[in-house]
Amino acid sequence: MPKLVRFMSPLAAVILVAGCATTDPNTGETRRNKTATGAGIGAAVGAVAGALSGDGSSSRRDRALIGAAVGAAAGGGIGAYMDRQEEELRERMQGTGIGVERSGDDITLNMPDSVTFDFDSSDLTNEARRALDDVTEVLNAYPDTRIDIAGHTDSTGAEDYNQRLSERRAESVGTYLRQGGITSSRLSMTGYGESRPVASNDTDSGRAQNRRVEITLSPIEERIEQRQSTQ
Repeated sequence: MPKLVRFMSPLAAVILVAGCATTDPNTGETRRNKTATGAGIGAAVGAVAGALSGDGSSSRRDRALIGAAVGAAAGGGIGAYMDRQEEELRERMQGTGIGVERSGDDITLNMPDSVTFDFDSSDLTNEARRALDDVTEVLNAYPDTRIDIAGHTDSTGAEDYNQRLSERRAESVGTYLRQGGITSSRLSMTGYGESRPVASNDTDSGRAQNRRVEITLSPIEERIEQRQSTQ
């Protein structure tokens, strides 16, 4: 087993380091590649599994390399699916005021109330509807993601009123997505009121950041893997 560990450590390191970063040709910055990261982790896990299945050292090495290749394909599948979705959303959200953030395999659309709703209202603005039309097109093209919609407010006014307003705003966004063809089984709407601020409520700019709706997309991993296994 010690020999196996010594063999696997450099193999896993090479796979992970080589695959997890790319250079942006426009900015020259090094960016973490989520697809490559998933492939790298899958490769490392696959290599270990392959190595353990062999008997002799030569056989073990061959099996490790085969396992690495299989693991890379599986690990990269979910990351690639979310990468493509993120790329399309970033392109469509340009100039809308809606932010696109990535954390692991989750994608979050941050919709400030200045774009989404009028003051003290849960009715979507025309600008928000146009942006959500683009979002809906992407979501319909990528059906293997869960969609969690969270409404947030600042701390101005009564706490119970803010809670209800955040719930109504989350429901408004969810209802609009359903009208665009998104199935209810993919949707979850929750209002958090003023309980989850991202900035200080002591300043105008901070309160503006806290008044938002977030749409978080998460992969339904078993469905992505099943779909890709049949392709």
